[in-house]
Amino acid sequence: MQKPVQENVQENVRQYADIVAAAEADPRTLVEVERRPGVAIVTMSDPGKLNILSAALTVQLRDALAGLAADRDVRAIVLTGADPGFSAGGDLDLMAEAIDGLAGEEGATLPWRWIRYQFGGLVRLMAGTDALVVSALNGAAAGVGLALAFASDLVVASERAVLVPAFGRLGLLPEVGTSWHLTHRLGYQRAVQYHLSGDHLDAATALECGLVNEVVPHGELLERALWWCGRALEMPAHAQHMALPLLRQAAGLTWEQSLVMEEFAEPACFTTGAFGRAVEALRRR
Repeated sequence: MQKPVQENVQENVRQYADIVAAAEADPRTLVEVERRPGVAIVTMSDPGKLNILSAALTVQLRDALAGLAADRDVRAIVLTGADPGFSAGGDLDLMAEAIDGLAGEEGATLPWRWIRYQFGGLVRLMAGTDALVVSALNGAAAGVGLALAFASDLVVASERAVLVPAFGRLGLLPEVGTSWHLTHRLGYQRAVQYHLSGDHLDAATALECGLVNEVVPHGELLERALWWCGRALEMPAHAQHMALPLLRQAAGLTWEQSLVMEEFAEPACFTTGAFGRAVEALRRR
């Protein structure tokens, strides 16, 4: 007897666990990690597809960042892409698969699971680690690729970098933290303008808008990102590890709340050997 059409459709639709399992089984190396003393350089490496966040690349990137976040010897992470782009964002084939999945057992929770546990997992790792995360934008950063840049602590852009708000033209909303970052950096009305216009921002314009920290010649991009990592390494570890979560949280707090957080955190710094040596050195001048 022929099975009902709906049952056949559901059999052909992969579920979230299947997509993750297939991604983990992909033999390609799509994320490369180079370790240096105290620093890790993470490169999304699928240049022929402009480093789109395919299922396999996303899972590999999440695993790499999770491992680095748990490594106490890593105090700074540079995230970049293999030329010519940083990341073109979400994989259209994966999106189409999510649409097909709406007819399956998991329904709309299929794309929700991917967005929350994979894309959301990436930005939560970046924003939650005590390591300094520097995004080095070597080319186009679109959609979720742009969200990854926004989730970092510093954004250094090559003169070739382009910021692309791809969500609107696909009929999607700013996601993976992008709505928060845009409204905080641009203000509400300019964030709306950016979303509606879909304008591509070159590096110089992004700098003027406060969406990147600085713009450097393309050949100096990695060197400059590593320079910022070096600045972190020169700082006593506790001063970095305590300051980063404080500053990240302060953006969403009132002045009074930030003041109280500082008051509770600062006395601990007075007890450290690094502070004592610094004070003594200044007193001897």
